[in-house]
Amino acid sequence: MVIQTDEHNFRTLGCYRDHLDSEQAFVWGEGINVETPRIDFLAQNGITFTKFYASTPVCSPSRASLVSGMYPQNTGVPKNDLPMIDDVITYSKVLEENGYKTGFIGKWHLDGTGKPQWAPERKFGFTDNKYMYNRGHWKKLEDTSDGPRVAGSNDDGNINYDLDGADETSFTTDFLTDRSIEFIEINKDFPFSLYLSYPDPHGPDRVRPPYDNMYTGMSFEAPLTYDKSDEGVPSWAAKAKNAGLNQAQYFGMVKCIDDNIGRIIDYLKENDLIDNTIIVFTSDHGDLRGEHHRHNKGVPLEASAKIPFVVYYPSKIPAGSVVKNAFNTVDFAPTMLKLMGQDFPAKMEGLDFSELLLSPERQSAWQDITFMRSTGLPGEGKWVAAVTSRYKLVLSKNDEPWLIDIETDPDELINFINETDKSQIVKDLATKLREYAGKYSDPFLQGTKMADDLDALIL
Repeated sequence: MVIQTDEHNFRTLGCYRDHLDSEQAFVWGEGINVETPRIDFLAQNGITFTKFYASTPVCSPSRASLVSGMYPQNTGVPKNDLPMIDDVITYSKVLEENGYKTGFIGKWHLDGTGKPQWAPERKFGFTDNKYMYNRGHWKKLEDTSDGPRVAGSNDDGNINYDLDGADETSFTTDFLTDRSIEFIEINKDFPFSLYLSYPDPHGPDRVRPPYDNMYTGMSFEAPLTYDKSDEGVPSWAAKAKNAGLNQAQYFGMVKCIDDNIGRIIDYLKENDLIDNTIIVFTSDHGDLRGEHHRHNKGVPLEASAKIPFVVYYPSKIPAGSVVKNAFNTVDFAPTMLKLMGQDFPAKMEGLDFSELLLSPERQSAWQDITFMRSTGLPGEGKWVAAVTSRYKLVLSKNDEPWLIDIETDPDELINFINETDKSQIVKDLATKLREYAGKYSDPFLQGTKMADDLDALIL
């Protein structure tokens, strides 16, 4: 079972704060946090990847790479609101063909511009997609005789994102959880695979009672990087106009998600399914929430690009394991299929790290590098990056190359590209980035300034 959130800052999860020092764990003020005991349960009894990234830190490209095991430029979805190409074989299609009952509930965002567009005709192996909708961050849903629909609406009948009296059955997070439990109940006597895609905690920052008031008394502070100077800062990290952020409501959305995941865990326990169900908790991308005077996503900074990735499988994964090697969403599909005893299609481009799930103590023998790219069609790309557990080499169409050293500078404010003691690191990362670009046909590094910068770094 995959549980995916949308635009989720990893610092709102206890199991990720546990791996950060106090200054990095509490960027909105000392002790300012939301507790997530049910997601933490999955981590404490499973495995946590502390350096898992979105292949492209925006919705559609990241989701396409996760379900397909292919880089965004090869799925037809290098930016939002494009339809995934027909011949993509998802991990769910493989499972469907091998006898699994498959389903998808929640936000899909891989069928173009339709909004909400319930039950897209192209299912990509998700046989039961009645409660799949293509797009939107709706706050209230309901079932009707004609199928599910958005329940929030204006006086003129146009649907909207208003709460509109949403409660524990109609608020979207609760509604989708109910439908997920129903799916499992129907299919629990068969091998099943379910993808539950919550549209929260993506904005708008609104949540139903009582979560709307749980954190209103907290004294939220601006992150330390909020008022940084833009002098010498690359365009992809410069200050942006910040819309109003309601951190109390954001925390409330996270808490509501955690409580609903608790409902799923409790159901699995009560039905003796918890010990033989693989549960993956992740997100499509992060949310800066004021860091670097920015919000949302789309840049290679940690709070934008790093996502939670926790795998619970108590019969095979050692409890409380931690992996620090860098991976990304493209690696999910081949890994999960192999873990489930399935062969994965040759077209899948991601790494199969299933052995690492079973033997995390061997991570030092594994490669520690992955690759990210900005959103955009050929000619629109703004940046590409090679990423390890410590370093990021970022090439940009508008800036000089940047080398970030997370260990030395966790706030990502300093460019180490010209440090002599890091020259070999730069060359190694650049070489790996060139190999990636050639193998996976990344147009951002073909005949562009970024390609020229890459050549210069390798010489």
